[in-house]
Amino acid sequence: MKFVQRLERAWAAGDSLLCVGLDPDPARLPKHLADAKYPIFEFGRAIVDATADLVCAFKPQFAYYAAARAEDQLEMTIDHIRRRYPDMPVILDAKRGDIGGTAGMYAKEAFERYQADAVTVNPYLGFDALAPFLDFRDKGVIVLCRTSNPGARDVQDIDSNGRKLYQIIAEKAACEWNANANVLLVVGATYPEELRQIRAIVGDMPILVPGVGVQGGDVAAIVANGATADGTGLVISSSRAVLYAGSGSDYAQAARAAALKLRDEINLCRKTTS
Repeated sequence: MKFVQRLERAWAAGDSLLCVGLDPDPARLPKHLADAKYPIFEFGRAIVDATADLVCAFKPQFAYYAAARAEDQLEMTIDHIRRRYPDMPVILDAKRGDIGGTAGMYAKEAFERYQADAVTVNPYLGFDALAPFLDFRDKGVIVLCRTSNPGARDVQDIDSNGRKLYQIIAEKAACEWNANANVLLVVGATYPEELRQIRAIVGDMPILVPGVGVQGGDVAAIVANGATADGTGLVISSSRAVLYAGSGSDYAQAARAAALKLRDEINLCRKTTS
């Protein structure tokens, strides 16, 4: 089954466009996990189990695991999702971008070692660097287009013959790179006007939207500017606002409450804009 089909099923199954990002910072883990053999895994597993019925995807952030030398715990976390929630899409947030041969190894890492359903990639090196990922026809390739950070304007707003670079990336993604129907885009929640422009360029292509919560993205603006005609088309990601909603032994319950609130807020906006 192609990734987009898995995503469409997940949208419907949970009536949710919410994605929970798994960004486990060892300094912020609840104190009672300090003596656990695999504290990062135990933290992530509890978050997953508490929120799985509320989300359309999980998005582990590779750097948080690698910096803690916990790649094995990333594998354990994805394996747990696979076994307990086999229909749940897993997006590896790795933002890979390198020359063809190395890109091929990164693609194998994401899709064969970690068994991710999709991976985020950087398009700066052009199509040949994306091709090894795109060749995994059933996997999602999520291309950075308009990111949520303030400095995004430094490069992504560069003008080329009257068009912004992010607009050109969106068009290439939709018209040139999507031969296998497995391309998605990343558009930050903090740029709703740009999201509107990109939606107009790419049609119904799914868009991953990080930046809700701590980064301040507005849910109503995201849905109004980015949802497709059927009220889907978005994977709205929140990480820290869900993961660290609580810091005690009840952190998983607090994460569930935060996820439920955000999912319901998204769904209310979907109803009012439909």
